[in-house]
Formats: sequence, C-alpha cells, structure tokens
Amino acid sequence: MYSFSTRLTGKINEIETKLIDALKEEGFGILTEIDVQATLKKKLGLEKRPYKILGACNPTLANQAIDAEPDIGLLLPCNVVIREEEDGTIAVAFMDPEAVLNLVDRDDVADLAKEVRSRLLRVREVVGGSVMK
Repeated sequence: MYSFSTRLTGKINEIETKLIDALKEEGFGILTEIDVQATLKKKLGLEKRPYKILGACNPTLANQAIDAEPDIGLLLPCNVVIREEEDGTIAVAFMDPEAVLNLVDRDDVADLAKEVRSRLLRVREVVGGSVMK
C-alpha cells in the first residue's frame, strides 16, 4: 500500500481546515494546493466533486532527508488528498512516506520515513479516526 486514509462526514471546508491545523501541529506546512475540481472545470469543462491535493512538508525532516540524499526531492512533498465521495462522505488520504521513501533504500532515510509516517498517522487520528482504506 502507498497510502492510508479515513472517511468522515461533515462539511469539506471544515474538515480541510481541521486537517491543515492538525498538519501544522505536527510541524507540516502546505507548500502546494492543487484544486483538481477547479482545474478540470477550467481546462476541460468537467463538473466533478471537490478534490484537492495538498503538498505537505515538515521543513526540519525534509532538510534531513535532502542532506542524506539530495535527489530525494523527487519524492517530496508528502501529498494529502481531500475529496468528496459519491455518497457525500469526505475522504482524507495520506501518501505513506515509508512506502515512497523506502525506494531510496537507506537506513537513515527509512528512519526519517518512519518519523514522518507516525506524524501523519497522528494527523489522521486528529482529523477523524483510524479507518484504513
């Protein structure tokens, strides 16, 4: 698996705010925000449910990873997806940093990946639970 997630009920804007606040509590900032729904509407004229990709980064841990392996930036930032499902629930999915960063095959990077994963798991708990998808 390359991700872990949770599904919630509620308003997507409120869940997104709670998600961003929880990420900040774990030392992550949002470097990028891609509004897929708006982009597909603008570029292709398609009507889609809300779908955003947030590029989350913990600068301290990212710096350690880049110091260990300069090309690791190809695998950063940690993407978090928030989207509305057909049934109206809100899915929040997290890239699993262990799955992705273990591509580097270095013990020091694997240790960093475990730390990042544990922080993202705590964010998932704060946002809404431990439901695995």
